[in-house]
Amino acid sequence: MTDTLTVAVLGTGIMGAAMARNLLKAGHTVRVWNRSADKAAALAGDGAVPVESAAEAVRDADVMLTMLYDGAAVSEVMDEALPAVRSGALWMQSTTVSLDDVDRLAARAAEHGLAFYDAPVLGTRQPAEAGQLTVLAAGPGERREELTPIVEAVGSRTVWLDRPGDATRLKLVANSWVLALTHAGAETLSLAEALGVDPDRFFQLIEGGPLDNGYLRAKVGLMRSDQLSPASFAVTTAEKDARLIAEAGRRHGVRLDLVEAGAERFRRAADQGHGDKDMAATYYASFDK
Repeated sequence: MTDTLTVAVLGTGIMGAAMARNLLKAGHTVRVWNRSADKAAALAGDGAVPVESAAEAVRDADVMLTMLYDGAAVSEVMDEALPAVRSGALWMQSTTVSLDDVDRLAARAAEHGLAFYDAPVLGTRQPAEAGQLTVLAAGPGERREELTPIVEAVGSRTVWLDRPGDATRLKLVANSWVLALTHAGAETLSLAEALGVDPDRFFQLIEGGPLDNGYLRAKVGLMRSDQLSPASFAVTTAEKDARLIAEAGRRHGVRLDLVEAGAERFRRAADQGHGDKDMAATYYASFDK
């Protein structure tokens, strides 16, 4: 296999579209499919080949990249795609899914003679567009070199792990921290405003010390300026991930009270009409309306 590959990108939302563009910049042939065809068609100007079906996208492709909403969406799309994929192709599964989903998808890949890589990514819209994602990749060690041109095109760092499921476990742990910081910022800001405390005084208080945090500052900045659209990571997606994290904890005997409460904050924000906004819109869940 050469370094120039034919890649089928299934799912061209915020992340999938950005990854497809970076694959094109790296010189790969990219076919794109999305349930909403206009999102795939928008990539034609970048050199991608939009197709009408997932099966058409994967036919004779060297690599399949799935970046969809959840495990159910991946399973549904692959029902159509898998019969058309060639045996021996690589499957880079980057959708954030449950641990059970990873096992099911890996088993389906084995049935079709595919090399399956559990490969979620860390990063949101901006790093995805810049090709600066961190890729967590777990799969067959003997074929890593074949996947390397793909992960290097979409990310600036790859963390290789041993077995499918290991990457998703690490992603869920990392996301639990990201979501907690986002909610903490939202509640800190809303409390400061309610008590008549200038939020700048809070940031001056923690500046340069162990309590300071760049991500906290960035998310609170979005809240204060109401720059929540377009979303880097939407409220509805964040709620989905929070529930996956909570489920994983329960399955392994761990109570994750903050994650459970955070999922409810996202649900409230979505019910208030903020579902498509950046997850920093959890700020609005602090209020009744």
